[in-house]
Amino acid sequence: MAKVKTSFFCQNCGSQFSKWQGQCTTCKEWNTIVEEVIQTPEKSDWKAPNSNVKRVSKPLRIDEIDVGEEIRLNTRDEEFNRVLGGGLVPGSLTLLGGEPGIGKSTLLLQITLKLPYKSLYVSGEESQKQIKMRAERINPSNTNCYILTETKTQNIFKQIEALEPDIVVIDSIQTLHSDYVESASGSISQIKECTTELIKFAKETATPVILIGHITKDGAIAGPKILEHMVDTVLQFEGDRNHVFRILRANKNRFGSTNELGIYEMQGSGLREVSNPSEILISQKDEELSGHAIAATLEGMRPLMIEVQALVSTAVYGTPQRSATGFNAKRLNMLLAVLEKRAGFRLGAKDVFLNITGGITVDDPAIDLAVVAAILSSNEDEAVSKEFCFAAEVGLSGEIRPVQRVEQRILEAEKLGFSTIFVSKYNKIALKNTVIKIQLVSKIEDLIAFIV
Repeated sequence: MAKVKTSFFCQNCGSQFSKWQGQCTTCKEWNTIVEEVIQTPEKSDWKAPNSNVKRVSKPLRIDEIDVGEEIRLNTRDEEFNRVLGGGLVPGSLTLLGGEPGIGKSTLLLQITLKLPYKSLYVSGEESQKQIKMRAERINPSNTNCYILTETKTQNIFKQIEALEPDIVVIDSIQTLHSDYVESASGSISQIKECTTELIKFAKETATPVILIGHITKDGAIAGPKILEHMVDTVLQFEGDRNHVFRILRANKNRFGSTNELGIYEMQGSGLREVSNPSEILISQKDEELSGHAIAATLEGMRPLMIEVQALVSTAVYGTPQRSATGFNAKRLNMLLAVLEKRAGFRLGAKDVFLNITGGITVDDPAIDLAVVAAILSSNEDEAVSKEFCFAAEVGLSGEIRPVQRVEQRILEAEKLGFSTIFVSKYNKIALKNTVIKIQLVSKIEDLIAFIV
């Protein structure tokens, strides 16, 4: 019998120590080091079909390497494909993290049910009947998806060898355990060992593997940080459980950009892809109301048109209220100070409430001009034309500053039927023959002439 070895691991960062100590010298956290039983396996548990044939890797000059045409597997989900960079790469390992109940399992089950390939969905958290009930609600007609409830990696690989699926989904990596490591599921040693076995399987068979990962209360993916280093792609599924919208973004992607964004809407029948989120984020109203303005913003590489709502009223109490939902409250106070100092509007004795519709949070400074327009509209009780939209940053001296990728914003506004977009005079715009009118402004006073 092999000798059982123990070592000490930090549960926060995964660092290994030969003996116990109170503080981890790597991440400086206290009382996070625990003892775990480890045992180095003599051979890997995954055997490729041609395991008797051993290939020796030889160094090649870089110009001799034949990359050929890049092959990606289409997941039949445009939002998922966009975030991945065009689809799943054969032999890749993708890690999906998110809050409990946000819809991670629903998203991946929905994708596996759409696939024209043979797929295996391995669950260590739900029974086959539970998954079947959810699958009936999402897409009951697919027969290419196989469901396995198992947590032992050796048994999973036996079923994979017999079934030979094109795509494997693991829900979740924290529930798996291997016989080669004698510690509990979800521990540092188990996560590292199980992920290593899955990586070897994916690379040897060119089968893409998607892992679901738990997250901590701070929002980071649970387990050692090395887990994120080992996989090829790290996806984050975000959103407020009280709202219907979910956002999928890539924190790491070896095969594409990390600037792309996928948007979904949670429905009773699963997650619906939102191909044009601007139409949903902008309320469809016939009459023009004061305090509303449309901003052209960017989420990653994707242009969005969002609605900014403002309410300015006389303060009932001695201290005026300043409240912002989906927008930085300190930035709101800064814009109010600019309006009072540079434009002469007396807002110091008035309550100001600001809301970004759709329940999303926006950090793009390009919505400053729309915020100012909405506040001025509510203060003067004059409606901003619903044919107008705004894309510019406001400086402390009242100047209208340029923003990045303004041409992309202009084209999105033109596509959605806006007649005029307000941008900074200092933006360099090369667009010609556009239907939409590009109104250049250099300071807040120029904007007031159109709004008030």
